[in-house]
Order: sequence, then structure tokens, then C-alpha cells
Amino acid sequence: MFATKLVKWNHYILSIVIFAVTTGCSPAPKDELTIQKQQDSMTIENLLPVKPGGKPVVYQVFTRLFGNTNTTNTPWGTIQENGVGKFSDFTDTALQGIKELGTTHIWYTGVPHHNVITDYSAYGISHDDPDVVKGRAGSPYAVKDYYSVNPDLADDPAKRLQEFEALIARTHNNGMQVIIDIVPNHVARNYHSLAKPEAVSDFGAQDDKTLEYAKDNNFYYVVGQDFQVPLPLDGYQPLGGDSDPMSDRKFAESPAKWTGNGSRKAQPHFHDWYETVKVNYGVKPDGSYDFERLPEEYMQFEIQQHAKFWQDKQVPDSWRKFRDITHYWLDKGVDGFRYDMAEMVPVEFWSYLNSSIKMKKTEAFLLAEVYNPDLYRQYIQLGKMDYLYDKVEFYDSLKAIMQGTEKGRVLHQIQAGHQDIEQHMLHFLENHDEQRIASDDFAGKVGGAKMGMPALVVSALISRSPTLLYFGQEVGEDGSEDLGFGDPSRTSIFDYGGVPAHQRWMNNGKFDGGQLTASEKLLRSFYADVMKISAFHPAMLGEYMPVNFKQIQVADARGNETVKGQSGIEGADKLVAFVRYVENQRLLVISHFDQKQTINLALLLNQEQLGILGLNTGTLVGVDLLTGTEQTLLVNEQLGKMQLTLAPMQSMVIQL
Repeated sequence: MFATKLVKWNHYILSIVIFAVTTGCSPAPKDELTIQKQQDSMTIENLLPVKPGGKPVVYQVFTRLFGNTNTTNTPWGTIQENGVGKFSDFTDTALQGIKELGTTHIWYTGVPHHNVITDYSAYGISHDDPDVVKGRAGSPYAVKDYYSVNPDLADDPAKRLQEFEALIARTHNNGMQVIIDIVPNHVARNYHSLAKPEAVSDFGAQDDKTLEYAKDNNFYYVVGQDFQVPLPLDGYQPLGGDSDPMSDRKFAESPAKWTGNGSRKAQPHFHDWYETVKVNYGVKPDGSYDFERLPEEYMQFEIQQHAKFWQDKQVPDSWRKFRDITHYWLDKGVDGFRYDMAEMVPVEFWSYLNSSIKMKKTEAFLLAEVYNPDLYRQYIQLGKMDYLYDKVEFYDSLKAIMQGTEKGRVLHQIQAGHQDIEQHMLHFLENHDEQRIASDDFAGKVGGAKMGMPALVVSALISRSPTLLYFGQEVGEDGSEDLGFGDPSRTSIFDYGGVPAHQRWMNNGKFDGGQLTASEKLLRSFYADVMKISAFHPAMLGEYMPVNFKQIQVADARGNETVKGQSGIEGADKLVAFVRYVENQRLLVISHFDQKQTINLALLLNQEQLGILGLNTGTLVGVDLLTGTEQTLLVNEQLGKMQLTLAPMQSMVIQL
């Protein structure tokens, strides 16, 4: 099958008259990106292989926001005022629109039933107290019932689970898999499951609350003290000051439990995760472990050996509860999980849980939020995670390059340090925790959504790792709405509201981009083209080799030369270049992060690099997959040289 893909791709290159999507130097209309696009009857969909080459693309949707067509966006607005999206909004047309971006997995964020303020008492659901709920719509990471789903998302809340099961089936029918959140470190303060199986007890239901800690307690307790609602920050009022009978700065919890982020105070700080309580995994208050540790050699062992290790072990009760929860969702058809704050939970638990999941469903997709680089290999090799966020090193450095405070070559240093695990390090430019690229606090005042274009090319193509896209990113959403509890620059996860640029793509449920501006359409097309290269090109499963430059010339808009010199000077600092290669497939990738100046450069491949790539001597003609233009590489026995010109924020992906 791999050989067939290579033949198809070579046919694609030979016959290509491809999309041109590149930033130019000439001024564009105020509301458009400075990009040009050639028109042709041939499309990437017709020319690429039918199935992805094996590199996953995860599309994260904030489920309650995705399908909402309401544009009111009143701060602290109710569900009636600001509207809410539903499972049913993910029609076949919507799902095909998501798939156009090369998507293999949809991460439906905010599905498990979490605290909300909306009254669902008619369905037997208890009220949630605004004093321990963030926002009016609630945090998706304060889960109240792991065996049910958010009633906000259902057309008929009484049938909310059946409606989600129908969405799972619809997603599968459209050729994609389903990921949902599991938040093992903490649950809502008022956790209570209405839908749990008969043999399952609620978290904390069997705890000995006279003890701060016990191995089979699900929570930690502040013995002898009652919980107190945190003191609010100046100007803060629950629900924006709207009246509510339960908004009285009181919440009954006796004794108080430790808060989700580890605070041991009966009255946590407002900046603590006060809406949640920390789950006990057999870690004593002094930090010692109350379970058997995995021997270090298990870092080299396979899933089967991990599963066998835990078969006869007495593990803490919380471990078994989360095993049962994940298996319940696998039985419902869910294909994988995104684990929130995984590093706050012992790595042995992950070995126990993930080995049980993989024994049940071999292809389950397991993605974890881990921010400490020193723990990466433990959580991959010992905890058996498939993928981790590459935030603290790769994303943070790429963001700094986009903002002009870091040099492009730092990414090569990071990749060199990740070579043994690079295929496990998921790349992203946006997610629900991060600022929108087009926001004023990120790149809005300097490059806006355009600055995401060279960054996407680097992020999506530099390694074998999966790429994550956040809904609305592909049309330049700026996250500027002030909806209440959430901060502008990040699309709020706590409030009801609409997402304007995304809504223009939705086009009142047609999902055809009918209301997008010209620049937004071109941006989405660019994303689709890059992500299809990421998902389909055989070289994406191959090796990586960094590339440097010899001569740099930087010119202003009129072509006047301003800088000339060797690699390492100002011009090279704003460039990232590398080759991806496998068998007879080679891609040369170059991204230019300067916002104003065109750059002329001489790219050189030395004798060792030519040998690695297996390039013949003579004149080789490559095709830039983003412009359809030809680029010439002159090769002798010692050197390969290519003269290139890149406009501000332009990228090239050259098939050699």
C-alpha cells in the first residue's frame, strides 16, 4: 500500500498545476491577507492518496460553541440570551468541512457532564451553586458526572446520552474518530453521578472523612474545618452580579476537601481551582507513595507486560474508578482520550490505566497534557502515553519567533533534543488554553492571522508528530469577545457565546464558508493545503534534517538591499528551514517570519547532506507545493545550491 501511495504522489507532482497560496509584497485591501491564489480545475482532493499517510491531525472543537449561530454575545449572558451549540449541529456537512483540513480525530471538548448554572431540575439534575462554578456555562474541567454528558448540548436533555452516541456514529461514518476529555486529577466539588452503573459508587461516597488521607479514600480532607467560598477579587461577582438564590457565598462541604490544584486550605484563594477537588491516587500528604512502584526497566516494556504487572496488585480505589469510566466510554464507541493535567497524577497510574485501555482497544488515541520536559520520557515510556503536548519547548519558542523575540534556529535545537520521542510530541498553535494567534496580545497588532501561516508550515511539517488545530484558528478567529468569566484573547470556555469568524464559516448551518471575507477564505484554503501535505505526503513519516543558509539579502518593498552577510545574522534569525525525506520522497520546507521585508537567500546543501538525500549531480527542478512554481537546485559532487526569494511571512514546501 505504501508503494501505491508513492506512485500516486509522484503522479500528483508530475501532473501538478497546484494551488498558489503565498503572501506577496504588494498592498492588499484592508480586510484581505496579502496572498495570491492561482485558479485551476485540479484539486488536492483529487490528486492526493485516498487515506492519510499515518500522521494524525486532531481538530479540537469546543462543543458548546461550535454550532451556536447566536451573535448576541452579552457578557454573562444566559443560554437563552447568547445561545448554545448542540450535538446535532455536527451534521454530515459540518463534519465533512472539518475533514477537509486533513482531520483524522475530532476532540469534542466539554462533553462529560460538568457544572452549569442552567436549571435542569426537570430532568432530575441538581442545581449547581454559582459560588463554586466558573462562569455561567461552567468549566468543562469540573466534571459532575462521568457517566453522562452535558445537558446543554442536547436537543432533548432527557436523551442527551443517546444524542452523543449518535454523534459518535456520525463522526465514524464521516471517516474520523472521536476523542473526549478525561480529567483524572480533579472533579467538581459537588460530584454526583445520576447515570452510573449499579455496581459503581460515586467519588467520595465511601471515604473515611475523619482522616486527611487513606489509600482508598478518593479525596483528601481538611479534618475539623468546613469549606469556605474564596474571597472574590475586586469587582468580581458570580454571574456578573445577576441574582440567584444560591449565590450567597456559602457552599456546604464538611469537612473541607483539598482543592484541585493541591491547595490544602479550607478557604482556597480565588486563583486556585476552587470549583474542583483533588483526587487521591495513593500519594500521601508527605509525597510518598502508597502503591507498588514500577521498576525502571518497564520503560522498555510493551503494553502487555504493563497490563500483566498490575493484574495482582492492590491499587487505590480512584485508579479502578477511572479505569471503569474510560472503559465505559470505549464501549460507547469513543476512540481515545485527552488527559487534563496528566503530570499531576502518578505515572504508575497511567501505566495501569493506559495498558488496560490498549488491551481493550489497541488503536485508542491517548493524548496527555504534560508541561515538564523532564517528565516527557517517563509519561511516554513508563506511562504509555501515545502523545504529549509539546508546549513548553516547541510551542513557546515558536510563539516567541512569531512575536519577534526568539531566533528561528532554536527550533532545530529543540528537535535535536527530541529525536528519540519527536513522533510522540503533538504540535499546536492554538488550543482552548492558549491565546488566539490573531488576538492583540499575541500577533494581532503585528501580523495577525497571517503570522500563523509560516508557523503552521513549520509546526505541521517539521516532525512525525500529530498536529492539533483549534476550531476557528483556520479562519483567523481573534478571541476578542468579553463574555464574562473568560479572558478576551482566548475564546472563553466558561461562558455562553458565539465565535464570530467561525460563525461566518458556519453560514447559518450551511458550513460552506458563505459569509467569510476573502482573506478568511484564503486563510482556510491555506490551512487545508498545508494540513493535507501533513496528513498525506509520504515524507511526513520520514526523517528530518535542518538546513542553514550561506548568503542573505534583505530588501525593502522597493527592492533596496538593506542587509547582506552570513548565516546567523538578522535575516537568518527570521528563517526556519529543514528537509523531510523518506525513500525517494524529499520535501524542502522554508518559512520566513519577517513581517515587512522580502528576503533573497542562497540555500546550500553540503556533501554530507547531498549524500543523505541521495541527490544526483546536475540541475534538479523542484515544485513548490504552495505556489506551483518551479525552483532550481544546482548540484555538483560537493555542493547543492538554490537561490530563493521569500516575501514577508511566506513559506515554501518544495518537492525535490
